[in-house]
Amino acid sequence: MFYLRLLLMLIAVCASMTTFAFCNDSKDFHESSSQVWKVGQGRWTIQEEYNYGKWLEANITEEFFIRHKIRVDCADVPYAIRWIYARINHLPAAARTVNNRLIGHWSKDWARFPTNTAWDKDRRFRAALMAMLSSTSTGSLPSDTYPIRVATDSVTPGTVFLLAEDHAGIVSHIVMDGSTTHPVQTFEAGSPARLQRLKLRNFISPNLGDDHISGLLKFRWPIKTGNQWHYLPVKEHPFYSEEQYSSAFTEGYADYLEAVAMRIDPKVYDPNEKTEKIINTLTRRLNERIPVVLEGNKKCQEIQCPEGSQLWEIYSTPVRDEFIGVMFNHLEEIVIKNRLDRNTILDKMSKIRLQISPDRFVTLQHVFQNSKWLSSDPEATIEARWGLDKCSIIAVRLKSARESISFIQKKYGKIDPHFAERSIWLQQAIVDEMTKESKKNKCVIRYHR
Repeated sequence: MFYLRLLLMLIAVCASMTTFAFCNDSKDFHESSSQVWKVGQGRWTIQEEYNYGKWLEANITEEFFIRHKIRVDCADVPYAIRWIYARINHLPAAARTVNNRLIGHWSKDWARFPTNTAWDKDRRFRAALMAMLSSTSTGSLPSDTYPIRVATDSVTPGTVFLLAEDHAGIVSHIVMDGSTTHPVQTFEAGSPARLQRLKLRNFISPNLGDDHISGLLKFRWPIKTGNQWHYLPVKEHPFYSEEQYSSAFTEGYADYLEAVAMRIDPKVYDPNEKTEKIINTLTRRLNERIPVVLEGNKKCQEIQCPEGSQLWEIYSTPVRDEFIGVMFNHLEEIVIKNRLDRNTILDKMSKIRLQISPDRFVTLQHVFQNSKWLSSDPEATIEARWGLDKCSIIAVRLKSARESISFIQKKYGKIDPHFAERSIWLQQAIVDEMTKESKKNKCVIRYHR
């Protein structure tokens, strides 16, 4: 009798709580052995979104996709990270393909491949992942995501950003101490798809207008009704909001970027405190650059590392150097805007030493004053990588600009003279600047035509 009463109670609970996972999805215990991975009763929740963000911060590094041999472009980054986390944690994942087909963890297209408990050794999962990435793009992201309110509880690691179906990335960290130019930090990749290092950047986005496509987004939650998987309706997601598309969103702010920053971290920092934090960030990022440069110098002396090769992707530092340059510019802006004593800050940087090789040091002040002369090329000398050989960098940039002018003249001089004229003007400006710098630094430049 006791067990009969217990059974009746469970039936009553299920009837009154149809959204409760145990009652609504009891058939999920009979998942197919042919699908990509099983989820059981696993479902996305607000807490699971936060868990996703913590996992991303702890596990996704700039080398993640190189280490796991996964070719990606910009849109692939958010899709791949989401699917990998879902696979590890037995959660639903889906994507709308270019053929308007919804595929996901339940799909049986890859049943012929063997599976494995470890995601990176799971041939079935990897085959499904690569097929999904090749069938999605920045154009499909609006179908798989929804716009969110911009607040600290909703803009978290794992949040997607999309720029008018031209570029996409994922929020990697939220920095709430004023040590970066923007509290939202992102991971991005370039095109075309290839094995590449992720680019850690400060969030940047133009004003959105009312396109209702761009902006900060989150992935939709796949849910199951009967035997059919589909997406939870957009407006039923917990962080849904279209506030970032309204004109009121940027009122009182310079632009969309500032509006996002102040909603995430509204604190106004003391300029002296902020300069200290930025100096600490720069020191950390430059110390992280040292082993990349040293190992690249060693590897690329043994084997050539031409641009586009896997070794170039691993050991070149263009995005890292771009980040450092942006931070230096931001530091300069703070000094000028707040009329801080520049000499005091330079003196502080002169006391911070960076050991760029076993027997050589440079100071943070040196890097600050020579940041535009840092070489990102892994085949360059240690001296050139750290701005200690301006003449070699000047020679490289002169040669590149002159070769570009020659190419533009031959390729576009007759078929598109207006484009050619504008493009040549830009390259000639580089030639003029480098020629001036060459004379200033007393360089002997030998350019062979």
